[in-house]
Order: sequence, then structure tokens, then C-alpha cells
Amino acid sequence: MEKVITRLKTFQELFHRDRRPGDLMFALAFLAFCIFLLWNLEGQAQWVKNTKLVAQPAFWPTVAVYGMGIFALLHLIGSLSSPRIPGRLKEISFWVRSLEYVAYFLIYVSIVPVIGYLLSSIVFALFLTFRLGYRRATAFGISTVFAVAVVLIFRAGLRVKIPAGQIYEYLPDAVRSFAMINL
Repeated sequence: MEKVITRLKTFQELFHRDRRPGDLMFALAFLAFCIFLLWNLEGQAQWVKNTKLVAQPAFWPTVAVYGMGIFALLHLIGSLSSPRIPGRLKEISFWVRSLEYVAYFLIYVSIVPVIGYLLSSIVFALFLTFRLGYRRATAFGISTVFAVAVVLIFRAGLRVKIPAGQIYEYLPDAVRSFAMINL
């Protein structure tokens, strides 16, 4: 045991950590998010008078957010004190590219009330299949079946209330009520 302790010359050798590409940006963004949560904590979680500390509605969220802030600060300190590995811009551009799919989802959510859950789910699934590089008819068939199954499970099976599409107004009366309830 003594041999191991004598071999470690510095704190950095004990906890050797290289700063990966994008690590500093992630640490800064995470700390900023924690500060945002801390800033808004009082308005979101309430302290109730004459209640035990651990029974307070705000106690565990406060512990969690302060703990997250402490570890975010430690992560930032560790990131600043670690040797840098090149490639930060490449890593950050990879993160930003993932926001493309967030935009797709927001578009999907905004067209559901217009063209309906079934049709927008099918279009969304087919578009994502194409966007991901699948070009065979079987891939498009599987994604269509998946979209229809999701709609039937959520709307008809679980009775999740999703707004009916405005396009359903143009269907015949008998089909319109079925489509508005189940599709």
C-alpha cells in the first residue's frame, strides 16, 4: 500500500483526466443551466410552514439542484485543470447537428392539428426514414406500419386525447367522427 502512495506524485496523477473535445463547452453550458435552475428554484418549489424538513415539497428539489450545481462546478474545475485534446469545434458542431431533429419534431407537432395525427405520423416516419438514408421499399413499409401502429395504440388503444386534424372536416360524416376519435 505504501508503494502505491509513494508512486503517486501529484493530484493529477491520482485523478488523471484528459479534457475531451467539447468538454469545456459542456461544463460551461451545464453550469449555466444549473445557475438558471437555482435562480428559478424559489418560484417553482414552495416551502411550507410547520412541516418537517424532509417532508417539505421544496426540500428534495433544492438538494438535487444544489447538488447538481456543485458537481457542475467541480466538472468545470476539472475541465479547466485537465490538458486539452484538440477537436472542440468538431465536437460542438456534432452537438449542434442533433438540433436538426428537434426542429423536425417541432414541425411535426405543429402540423398534427392541421393534417391529423395519423397522416402527420406517417409523413414524419417516412421523412425520417428517407433522411436517415434508407431507400428500400421495405424500410418505407416498415416505417409506415410503425407510424400507423403508434397512432392506433395511442389514440384508439390508450385513448390519448390528441387534437383532430383540420383536414378531417372534409371527410364524409360517418368517416369523420371515426377519424376524429381514433385517427
